[in-house]
Amino acid sequence: MHSAAREPVGTSSHKPGAIHVLFLIGVIGKGVDGLLEIIGGLLLLIVTPSQIERLVETLTLHELSADPNDLIATYLLNSARNLSSATEEFAAIYLLWHGVVKLALVAALLRRRRWGYLAGIAAFSLFLAYQMYRYLHTRSPELLALSIVDVFVIALTWLEYRRLRATNGFA
Repeated sequence: MHSAAREPVGTSSHKPGAIHVLFLIGVIGKGVDGLLEIIGGLLLLIVTPSQIERLVETLTLHELSADPNDLIATYLLNSARNLSSATEEFAAIYLLWHGVVKLALVAALLRRRRWGYLAGIAAFSLFLAYQMYRYLHTRSPELLALSIVDVFVIALTWLEYRRLRATNGFA
């Protein structure tokens, strides 16, 4: 006798719920983010702070000539001007490490590996704790926004883990 609880998610008799769909969107987003972090980390190892500053000056020149007080363009330009070699090296290493860990966890989650859910929750929680620590020192709105997204991904990962545990849906 075939048990409906063991059918793969997405079969015609079991439509994925909204939480599962949100979980997939969040995890795939984490995967894209991890890939972009790896690319960004590699680029930071190649380019110098002065090259970054020149690029940002070029990209913001038009906007700042039209509006010298443009909030985003001014923020980007000030950030590029304050980038040191040590900060750039730290950012490169952090992005590479963070991106590789994310991609490994995303692969495990998309393959429905039981260990991936608990490891993902733990790793994403550690990333969240570090981001909040950095936010308290920098007041960076980007870190706060990223942290809010991470809280949702952690919650969705937990809910998906509970759903798969209840239905014996792990690979």
